Amino acid sequence: MPTPSTKLPVSKLVSTAIDAEADRLFRALLHVDCEPGRQWNYEDCRRLAPLTLEINRLKREQDAVILTHSYVEPEIIYGVGDFKGDSYFLSQQARDSRAKKIVFAGVVFMAETAKILSPQATVVVPDRGSGCSLADSITGEGVRRLKALYPDAAVVCYINSTAEVKAESDVCVTSGNVYDIVAGLPEKRILFVPDRLMADNVRAELKRRGVDKEIVSSDGTCIVHDQFTAADVTAARARFPGLKVVAHPECTAEVAAAADFVGSTGAMMKYVKNTPAPYFLMLTECGLVGRLQVETPEKRFIGGCRLCPYMKLNSLEKVLQVMTAPRPDQIITLDENLRRRAARSIERMFELTPKN
Repeated sequence: MPTPSTKLPVSKLVSTAIDAEADRLFRALLHVDCEPGRQWNYEDCRRLAPLTLEINRLKREQDAVILTHSYVEPEIIYGVGDFKGDSYFLSQQARDSRAKKIVFAGVVFMAETAKILSPQATVVVPDRGSGCSLADSITGEGVRRLKALYPDAAVVCYINSTAEVKAESDVCVTSGNVYDIVAGLPEKRILFVPDRLMADNVRAELKRRGVDKEIVSSDGTCIVHDQFTAADVTAARARFPGLKVVAHPECTAEVAAAADFVGSTGAMMKYVKNTPAPYFLMLTECGLVGRLQVETPEKRFIGGCRLCPYMKLNSLEKVLQVMTAPRPDQIITLDENLRRRAARSIERMFELTPKN
């Protein structure tokens, strides 16, 4: 790399910076599939380098932090992301952030959670259309109707829910802490929203633990995780002896029972990293496989993951746009009373989550 005294022309300095950034991206993304059957190459990375350089410059200029969910594209995670992980980890980062701006590369409910926890920050989302089939399946009014039917129930909302649903809930949970939190609540009846399939898995796990709870659920499902079947697992095991099957608790109870491990996004990553196996089948969103290809290049993954159309609405171009000239719809705003009520359910989650 030339020293400042070299006094290269500006065009040469720019080219050198792009080359260095392209090299950094290529080293990070070397083992990742950028599309089926094709891995990233240096030319791909050099094309993206001006974008990542400009976004990272704007972060410093704007005192901004970029939170990236594990399901978004790897060039966002490893090109510009400051923190990467699952919903629980990113909610912690949002709560603890002192940045003036939070750019949330994920889906809208996650950006809402960031605004709930960091009201002083400007929170923006690259694509307002990045919804979630779970979050979209029930409204605050829908929760109020269920509460009227089950007035003795503790209302537990999965974090994949809107701010108004969180505001109507007693406690928020994630896939990583749901079993422990629900098991520890004093109420026998639990109203669980919005994920019907996760509720099924909570029933099964609490029964296994000998915990007596009645779980009443709403009817939402994840359009990624509800697509997997136990037949997929059986077929994969027949083709790949020694295969380890890793599933998310948003999958059906049948799939969970057929898997070797069921856990949150973060727990799935930890399991793969610490488990010797010739092959892994990841029954989750494909972005997690991309992260694992970066962080555990020695592991072998067979097909099976699904793409989330909402997560894939995020792109480097949209991140740059929202940092340069955000539209009103990209800026997360919440009524202060609603925000405070929603914050109580999330803060209770932090209080009740076992400390490892």
